Amino acid sequence: MSDKGAIEAALFAAGSAIDALTLARLVNKPKKQVILLVRELIADYAAREGGIEILDIGERYVMQVKSCYTDVVRPFAPKELSAPMLRTLSMIAYHQPLVQSDLIDQRGNSAYDHIRELKERGLIEAVPHGRTKLLRTTPLFADYFGLVSNDPDAIKQKIVELSRLQSGQSGLNKWLGRRLVGVTPMYESLMGMCGIRDYRVINAYDPTEEELDELADIYKLVISRGYRERVSKYYDGEIIEVGSTTFADLAEAIKALENISDPEKVKETIGLIEDLEERYVSKALVFSKKVKPATDMVARIVKDLRLGVSAEGFVIAPDYGLSGGGVNVSEGADILVPTHGNLDGSLIERVCSKYDAVLAGLKRLER
Repeated sequence: MSDKGAIEAALFAAGSAIDALTLARLVNKPKKQVILLVRELIADYAAREGGIEILDIGERYVMQVKSCYTDVVRPFAPKELSAPMLRTLSMIAYHQPLVQSDLIDQRGNSAYDHIRELKERGLIEAVPHGRTKLLRTTPLFADYFGLVSNDPDAIKQKIVELSRLQSGQSGLNKWLGRRLVGVTPMYESLMGMCGIRDYRVINAYDPTEEELDELADIYKLVISRGYRERVSKYYDGEIIEVGSTTFADLAEAIKALENISDPEKVKETIGLIEDLEERYVSKALVFSKKVKPATDMVARIVKDLRLGVSAEGFVIAPDYGLSGGGVNVSEGADILVPTHGNLDGSLIERVCSKYDAVLAGLKRLER
């Protein structure tokens, strides 16, 4: 039995990196001599131009499939880490030592199963820390991902590099476990109004398989009021229902997000909303005729504008036609208010469009 053959067999059997000192003990030779033998092995495998290579990762050595063949052999490889488990591991690696309770707060109770399996695989360790535990990676983590060192700073830098190469900023968010806010397309402008930068626009009402995976990265989800039951079939995190019919609705929506918003931006936006509301109320004061709201939505607009209400007043209705109950609420209305399906622009611009439609209609009718 040759020393080089024994080292080769050990690297093949291990399935992970082995340090030079361990190999030296295996063949009962000085460490320096073993390092030379491994270098010969590395050269031998490189000369073969085969599908296997031996890598030197800082006096630790690993035998592995060359990257150009990984897709070919993937069906025959041991089960890989699932995407959710990989994100949990990435958070631990990036933020280590990470308090387990903080991880659960961000990733949900499913992270307990991830932690258990990651410990069984030897990729992380858990050290008692008061009533919880501190989580950190093990040397096997570095071996598994082909890193030179298990040093936390080196791991953090490698994670950033990998995530940026793979999928840009969204990939970086996944790797780093940033606390992303999810928001349906209609409410994207609300993020700007609140100064929230770490968010993702996502269809939460009828998500695709890819969007379901993206929902796993969300810890708060902003949706339209009244859709909680529908969305909760796909998402089990915190759901924030908001409205956007009136300026009062917008102010309420901003308040619901104040604990994750930029205080200065919120102050600026609230000031803008209050100023706009005051201007519209002033414009509405010139109209003496009373109105009759056809729906609760219109009633909120009328209330915000402080218009007089009467059963004989001008009928104001939304422009969507049939209601959920099959009644055509738009038919015979004196004034039609545009609804979200017929509006573009930011939430503030949409509210202004509704108020403008009411005031323009009153001006026309009072001539």
